[in-house]
Amino acid sequence: MTGAHPHSRGLGLTSPVSRAKMVDDLRRNGVEDERVLAAMQKIPRHEFVEEAWRGEAYRNKPLPIGLAQTISQPVVVGLMTQALIQPSVEAGPRKRVLEIGTGSGYQTAVLAELIERVYSVERLKALSEIARKRLSGLGYRNIHFGYADGTQGWDAHGPYDAIIVTAAAGDVPKALLEQLAPGGRLVIPVGPPNNQMLKAVDRHGSRYKSVDLATVSFVPLLEGRA
Repeated sequence: MTGAHPHSRGLGLTSPVSRAKMVDDLRRNGVEDERVLAAMQKIPRHEFVEEAWRGEAYRNKPLPIGLAQTISQPVVVGLMTQALIQPSVEAGPRKRVLEIGTGSGYQTAVLAELIERVYSVERLKALSEIARKRLSGLGYRNIHFGYADGTQGWDAHGPYDAIIVTAAAGDVPKALLEQLAPGGRLVIPVGPPNNQMLKAVDRHGSRYKSVDLATVSFVPLLEGRA
Protein backbone atom coordinates (compact mmCIF):
# COMPACT_ATOMS: atom_id res chain seq x y z
CA MET A 1 0.00 0.00 0.00
CA THR A 2 2.92 2.35 0.60
CA GLY A 3 6.30 3.53 -0.52
CA ALA A 4 9.53 3.13 1.41
CA HIS A 5 9.82 4.49 4.93
CA PRO A 6 12.86 6.76 4.69
CA HIS A 7 13.43 7.14 8.41
CA SER A 8 12.66 3.61 9.59
CA ARG A 9 16.24 2.68 10.51
CA GLY A 10 16.40 4.35 13.89
CA LEU A 11 19.10 3.57 16.43
CA GLY A 12 18.79 2.54 20.05
CA LEU A 13 15.28 2.99 21.42
CA THR A 14 13.88 3.74 17.96
CA SER A 15 15.53 0.75 16.27
CA PRO A 16 13.84 -2.22 14.56
CA VAL A 17 14.80 -4.25 17.65
CA SER A 18 12.63 -1.97 19.82
CA ARG A 19 9.82 -2.31 17.30
CA ALA A 20 10.07 -6.11 17.42
CA LYS A 21 9.84 -6.02 21.23
CA MET A 22 6.70 -3.88 20.92
CA VAL A 23 5.16 -6.47 18.61
CA ASP A 24 5.97 -9.26 21.09
CA ASP A 25 4.18 -7.21 23.74
CA LEU A 26 1.17 -6.80 21.44
CA ARG A 27 0.98 -10.58 20.99
CA ARG A 28 0.97 -11.08 24.76
CA ASN A 29 -1.88 -8.59 25.08
CA GLY A 30 -4.37 -10.05 22.63
CA VAL A 31 -3.32 -8.73 19.22
CA GLU A 32 -3.24 -11.97 17.22
CA ASP A 33 -3.84 -10.86 13.63
CA GLU A 34 -0.53 -11.28 11.80
CA ARG A 35 -1.48 -8.62 9.24
CA VAL A 36 -1.85 -6.05 12.02
CA LEU A 37 1.37 -7.14 13.72
CA ALA A 38 3.31 -6.92 10.44
CA ALA A 39 1.98 -3.42 9.77
CA MET A 40 2.88 -2.20 13.25
CA GLN A 41 6.35 -3.71 13.04
CA LYS A 42 6.92 -1.91 9.72
CA ILE A 43 5.73 1.57 10.71
CA PRO A 44 8.24 3.88 12.46
CA ARG A 45 6.08 4.99 15.40
CA HIS A 46 8.86 7.30 16.60
CA GLU A 47 8.19 9.47 13.53
CA PHE A 48 4.70 10.22 14.89
CA VAL A 49 5.69 11.70 18.26
CA GLU A 50 7.59 14.80 19.29
CA GLU A 51 11.36 14.38 19.29
CA ALA A 52 11.59 14.57 23.07
CA TRP A 53 9.38 11.47 23.34
CA ARG A 54 10.98 9.33 20.63
CA GLY A 55 12.80 7.14 23.14
CA GLU A 56 9.39 6.10 24.52
CA ALA A 57 7.78 5.43 21.14
CA TYR A 58 7.82 1.61 21.27
CA ARG A 59 6.67 1.25 24.85
CA ASN A 60 3.05 0.38 25.48
CA LYS A 61 1.93 3.81 26.59
CA PRO A 62 0.08 6.82 25.14
CA LEU A 63 2.23 9.86 24.39
CA PRO A 64 1.42 13.57 23.96
CA ILE A 65 1.33 14.94 20.41
CA GLY A 66 0.38 18.54 21.28
CA LEU A 67 -2.92 20.45 21.46
CA ALA A 68 -4.02 18.33 24.45
CA GLN A 69 -4.12 15.23 22.22
CA THR A 70 -2.30 11.89 22.49
CA ILE A 71 -1.12 9.03 20.34
CA SER A 72 -2.84 5.90 21.65
CA GLN A 73 -0.83 3.13 23.28
CA PRO A 74 0.18 0.48 20.72
CA VAL A 75 -1.95 -2.30 22.19
CA VAL A 76 -5.11 -0.19 21.82
CA VAL A 77 -4.20 0.63 18.20
CA GLY A 78 -3.62 -3.07 17.57
CA LEU A 79 -6.86 -4.24 19.18
CA MET A 80 -8.97 -1.59 17.44
CA THR A 81 -7.42 -2.35 14.05
CA GLN A 82 -7.79 -6.09 14.54
CA ALA A 83 -11.48 -5.68 15.34
CA LEU A 84 -12.02 -3.30 12.44
CA ILE A 85 -10.51 -5.31 9.59
CA GLN A 86 -12.23 -8.64 10.20
CA PRO A 87 -14.09 -9.44 6.95
CA SER A 88 -17.85 -9.18 6.93
CA VAL A 89 -19.94 -12.28 6.15
CA GLU A 90 -22.31 -10.00 4.25
CA ALA A 91 -19.87 -7.72 2.45
CA GLY A 92 -16.47 -9.45 2.43
CA PRO A 93 -13.13 -7.67 2.99
CA ARG A 94 -13.02 -4.09 4.24
CA LYS A 95 -11.86 -1.90 1.34
CA ARG A 96 -12.98 1.59 2.37
CA VAL A 97 -12.49 2.87 5.89
CA LEU A 98 -13.32 6.18 7.56
CA GLU A 99 -11.16 7.28 10.48
CA ILE A 100 -12.51 9.92 12.86
CA GLY A 101 -9.57 11.68 14.51
CA THR A 102 -6.40 11.69 12.39
CA GLY A 103 -4.30 12.89 15.33
CA SER A 104 -0.62 12.20 14.70
CA GLY A 105 -1.49 9.94 11.78
CA TYR A 106 -0.14 6.72 13.33
CA GLN A 107 -3.44 4.84 13.38
CA THR A 108 -4.03 6.22 9.87
CA ALA A 109 -0.76 4.66 8.70
CA VAL A 110 -1.66 1.29 10.20
CA LEU A 111 -4.98 1.38 8.35
CA ALA A 112 -3.30 2.43 5.11
CA GLU A 113 -1.04 -0.63 5.27
CA LEU A 114 -4.08 -2.91 5.44
CA ILE A 115 -6.96 -1.25 3.60
CA GLU A 116 -7.26 -0.10 0.00
CA ARG A 117 -8.63 3.38 0.67
CA VAL A 118 -8.53 5.38 3.90
CA TYR A 119 -10.52 8.58 4.57
CA SER A 120 -9.39 10.40 7.71
CA VAL A 121 -11.12 13.37 9.35
CA GLU A 122 -9.56 15.69 11.95
CA ARG A 123 -11.21 18.68 13.66
CA LEU A 124 -7.90 20.34 14.63
CA LYS A 125 -6.46 21.96 11.51
CA ALA A 126 -2.86 22.04 12.79
CA LEU A 127 -2.86 18.31 13.51
CA SER A 128 -4.46 17.51 10.15
CA GLU A 129 -1.81 19.45 8.24
CA ILE A 130 1.10 17.93 10.17
CA ALA A 131 -0.26 14.40 9.69
CA ARG A 132 -0.81 14.98 5.98
CA LYS A 133 2.82 16.06 5.48
CA ARG A 134 4.16 13.25 7.67
CA LEU A 135 2.23 10.49 5.90
CA SER A 136 3.03 11.86 2.47
CA GLY A 137 6.71 11.90 3.42
CA LEU A 138 6.47 8.25 4.47
CA GLY A 139 5.14 7.32 1.05
CA TYR A 140 1.41 6.84 1.65
CA ARG A 141 -0.76 7.54 -1.38
CA ASN A 142 -4.05 5.86 -0.43
CA ILE A 143 -5.15 8.31 2.28
CA HIS A 144 -7.67 11.15 1.79
CA PHE A 145 -7.66 13.86 4.46
CA GLY A 146 -10.58 15.96 5.67
CA TYR A 147 -10.69 18.90 8.09
CA ALA A 148 -14.17 18.67 9.59
CA ASP A 149 -16.41 17.90 12.57
CA GLY A 150 -15.84 14.18 13.04
CA THR A 151 -19.19 13.62 14.74
CA GLN A 152 -20.75 14.19 11.31
CA GLY A 153 -18.47 11.69 9.55
CA TRP A 154 -17.64 12.34 5.89
CA ASP A 155 -20.81 11.67 3.98
CA ALA A 156 -19.41 12.66 0.57
CA HIS A 157 -17.28 9.52 0.35
CA GLY A 158 -19.59 7.06 2.10
CA PRO A 159 -20.84 4.51 2.63
CA TYR A 160 -17.87 2.84 4.30
CA ASP A 161 -17.04 -0.80 4.94
CA ALA A 162 -15.63 0.23 8.31
CA ILE A 163 -15.41 3.31 10.53
CA ILE A 164 -12.95 3.77 13.40
CA VAL A 165 -13.22 6.55 16.01
CA THR A 166 -10.15 7.52 18.03
CA ALA A 167 -11.93 9.65 20.64
CA ALA A 168 -14.67 8.74 23.10
CA ALA A 169 -18.29 9.63 22.36
CA GLY A 170 -21.02 9.98 24.97
CA ASP A 171 -23.27 8.06 22.57
CA VAL A 172 -22.65 6.55 19.14
CA PRO A 173 -23.17 9.40 16.62
CA LYS A 174 -26.15 8.70 14.36
CA ALA A 175 -24.33 10.11 11.32
CA LEU A 176 -21.64 7.45 11.63
CA LEU A 177 -24.17 4.63 11.82
CA GLU A 178 -25.88 5.96 8.70
CA GLN A 179 -22.58 6.10 6.79
CA LEU A 180 -21.85 2.41 7.40
CA ALA A 181 -22.47 0.18 4.39
CA PRO A 182 -24.60 -2.97 4.91
CA GLY A 183 -22.25 -5.44 6.56
CA GLY A 184 -20.10 -2.54 7.77
CA ARG A 185 -18.47 -2.28 11.20
CA LEU A 186 -17.93 0.73 13.47
CA VAL A 187 -15.28 0.53 16.21
CA ILE A 188 -15.72 3.30 18.77
CA PRO A 189 -15.02 4.06 22.46
CA VAL A 190 -18.19 5.14 24.26
CA GLY A 191 -18.67 6.63 27.70
CA PRO A 192 -17.51 9.39 30.06
CA PRO A 193 -13.87 9.92 31.11
CA ASN A 194 -12.49 7.00 33.15
CA ASN A 195 -15.44 4.75 32.28
CA GLN A 196 -15.26 4.04 28.55
CA MET A 197 -16.04 0.85 26.66
CA LEU A 198 -14.61 0.05 23.25
CA LYS A 199 -17.48 -1.23 21.13
CA ALA A 200 -17.82 -2.91 17.73
CA VAL A 201 -21.12 -2.06 16.05
CA ASP A 202 -22.11 -4.13 13.00
CA ARG A 203 -24.76 -3.06 10.51
CA HIS A 204 -27.17 -5.69 9.22
CA GLY A 205 -29.54 -3.98 6.81
CA SER A 206 -31.30 -1.38 8.95
CA ARG A 207 -30.35 -3.14 12.21
CA TYR A 208 -27.25 -2.63 14.33
CA LYS A 209 -25.63 -5.10 16.72
CA SER A 210 -23.12 -3.92 19.33
CA VAL A 211 -20.45 -5.97 21.12
CA ASP A 212 -18.22 -4.76 23.98
CA LEU A 213 -14.50 -5.31 23.32
CA ALA A 214 -12.46 -3.73 26.14
CA THR A 215 -12.31 -0.93 28.70
CA VAL A 216 -10.29 2.02 27.36
CA SER A 217 -9.42 5.65 28.05
CA PHE A 218 -9.60 8.23 25.24
CA VAL A 219 -9.83 12.00 24.95
CA PRO A 220 -13.45 13.09 24.32
CA LEU A 221 -14.96 13.29 20.84
CA LEU A 222 -15.82 16.98 20.34
CA GLU A 223 -18.09 18.70 17.89
CA GLY A 224 -17.03 21.52 15.56
CA ARG A 225 -13.60 22.43 14.16
CA ALA A 226 -10.61 24.24 15.63
